Amino acid sequence: MKKGLLFLISNLVLISVLVAQENVETTVQDPESISESIFNDESQNKLRLGGYGQIDYNQPLDQDFRRNGTLDVHRLVLFAGYEFNSKTKFITELEFEHVSEVYVEQAYLNYKLVNNLSVKGGLILIPMGIINEYHEPPSFNGVERPNVDNVIVPTTWREIGLGVDGRLNSASLRYQLYVVNGFNGYDGEGKFKGSNGLRSGRQKGAESYISSPNVSAKVDYYGISGLKIGLSGYFGKSQSTLYDGLDKNDNVAQTTADSSVIGISMIGLDYRYSISGFQTRGQFIYSKFTNVDEYNLFTGQDLGESMLGYYAEISYDIFHNNSSVQNELSPFFRFEKYNTHQSVVPGMITNEAYDITEMILGFAFRLDRGAVVKADYRMYKNGDESTYNSMLNLGVGVWF
Repeated sequence: MKKGLLFLISNLVLISVLVAQENVETTVQDPESISESIFNDESQNKLRLGGYGQIDYNQPLDQDFRRNGTLDVHRLVLFAGYEFNSKTKFITELEFEHVSEVYVEQAYLNYKLVNNLSVKGGLILIPMGIINEYHEPPSFNGVERPNVDNVIVPTTWREIGLGVDGRLNSASLRYQLYVVNGFNGYDGEGKFKGSNGLRSGRQKGAESYISSPNVSAKVDYYGISGLKIGLSGYFGKSQSTLYDGLDKNDNVAQTTADSSVIGISMIGLDYRYSISGFQTRGQFIYSKFTNVDEYNLFTGQDLGESMLGYYAEISYDIFHNNSSVQNELSPFFRFEKYNTHQSVVPGMITNEAYDITEMILGFAFRLDRGAVVKADYRMYKNGDESTYNSMLNLGVGVWF
């Protein structure tokens, strides 16, 4: 597997270098995140600073009982980028969640080999779907991120790795390919379960360990005006601390360690389209796991054999044709469905509570590209429920 990965990466880099040398001019793309926009201005400062933040109010609505709402500084992220020279940059994000939790969300060195081809190394966002890479609050509708990007894609999903990020402008394609450490599936207890899938296994660069490498890749097509289509893939095995110090001749210990690991294949398809104030976006994510029966038996968990999630969203900027109004007012509707027990191993009972359907209706009022006020009404139910629950959400988001 390792030789295959090296062969794939080396050939991709070689092809990209040859194409980039023929196509020297770089096609300018609109920045979609801080890491893409921070170096776009004319400032001569090597150190660039930015950030984004999100403050939420979530109020459950119940016909029979009073429910307390929650108010939360959900996240505040400080961004720093340093440009060593025209080819070498370092990018990092420090995140404060719920005031009391501190994380490093990104921390990688970027080196431009040639125009349209860079090498990245460090703590990297996994390119799966839309939100995991482009999650600044003004960039998406709804007070909260879509739950497909919380449960099925464990956003914000980042791991330590090395790879390439490039463009083939003649074909209107952007590609990313990384080798990263995998999920922590077992470190004395099983981390994967039906209620939140792979989410508890994210290592996030915090004293991460690796027992086998994983591969993450994405190709984006942007050749049609206003349309972007992405195809993502993630493949490998979960990691287990039981392999550390394992006697290679101890078959019993080897079998036990193998029982603490699952194989992971995740594919995603996403699109974003905008024209004349009209916007729509959506994504489809499917994950298939192997060795699930052995894993559940060993860990006592209830991980499904596959997970599925998808959503579609539509919005329209009411002020699009009014040149006297500089703001945007965009009502939107999103339908979302996700199931961490899309399929289970033979003999296992499917938990219908993990099959969730959601409908979200709301609006985003953008005071500026980087400042937004949001409100939405969310209806949701699981497979065991006949009626929808509901929640009112209000929030503000900034990106600078």
